[in-house]
Amino acid sequence: MGKFDSSGEPLIYLITDGETTVENFTEKKPQILKLVETAVRAKISLIEIREKQLSARLVFELASEAAGLMRNTTTKLLINDRADIALAANAHGVHLTSRSLSADVIKQNFPRNFIVGVSAHTIEAVENAKRQGADFATFSPIFSSPGKGEPHGIEKLREVCELLKPFPVVALGGIDATNFTKVLEAGASGFAAIRFLNDEENLKKFIIPHRIHADKL
Repeated sequence: MGKFDSSGEPLIYLITDGETTVENFTEKKPQILKLVETAVRAKISLIEIREKQLSARLVFELASEAAGLMRNTTTKLLINDRADIALAANAHGVHLTSRSLSADVIKQNFPRNFIVGVSAHTIEAVENAKRQGADFATFSPIFSSPGKGEPHGIEKLREVCELLKPFPVVALGGIDATNFTKVLEAGASGFAAIRFLNDEENLKKFIIPHRIHADKL
């Protein structure tokens, strides 16, 4: 299983906004790559390409260019769902959904250092991710987030982290500058965000001074 930064610093996980389509790809690709560049300079731990509306070919194109920007850096690139595209594009791993191949299948059939993250919305799903050998699980939603259902809240996050430790649980859902410390205090190994971390100004003003990364993953 992959190891997190031995310094004990939390993982910061940027997930792309999913708004790229075949029609706007030419316009959106440079914007995403610019965001990736900023995140890499900020030493963001993980970046996930989560563009579900794109064809496999376009996801591969975007992922390949993003991976190139991370060469010889501490930032790791994950691709949503498609482990095959991740491997072909020289990304560092995959983030699996409930509809993806299971973590144990990926672990058995992909390179040993291939990172596997899993989306989880229940304690049972986090337990399953750990049992199957995933490197970490996101647990969501913690706070209110558009279209994501009833939030679990801090106490449920605390319960999951306590039950599963030392397995890394990354908090997701409604996390921003006003509340990220709460999830870390609850025992999360880090936090993931879409809206908050897709803002370059947040990356520049908030993340860079903290130099948070995961070079041991």
